[in-house]
Amino acid sequence: MKNFKILLIGIALFGAMITVNAQKTVVRIYPKHGTVVTTVKKPSVIVHKKTNFYFADGVWYKARAKKYVVCGAPVGIKVRKLPRGNKVVVVNGRKLYKYKGIWYKKSGRKYVVVNV
Repeated sequence: MKNFKILLIGIALFGAMITVNAQKTVVRIYPKHGTVVTTVKKPSVIVHKKTNFYFADGVWYKARAKKYVVCGAPVGIKVRKLPRGNKVVVVNGRKLYKYKGIWYKKSGRKYVVVNV
């Protein structure tokens, strides 16, 4: 009977640990294109084909008046570094990086947006 109680306590503790770990899962979703926000936290300003783009936390923006609009990443634009959480994927023998549905390839010290 004593062993049975110890087994039940062990199962309860294991279940509690699994529940606590499951609650820590965070899912970040890329906002829809066209979403308007008033502020962007520490954006990098990147000029591409005479247009200013703003890049923050893996999301691309264009300025509109005093606000920012979420837009798609223009193919060929270059960034110095990718946010944490990017995935390294080998496609047709090429090493690419994927973050929030956008594909990048390393070119020198920068990362270039590419179509896959």
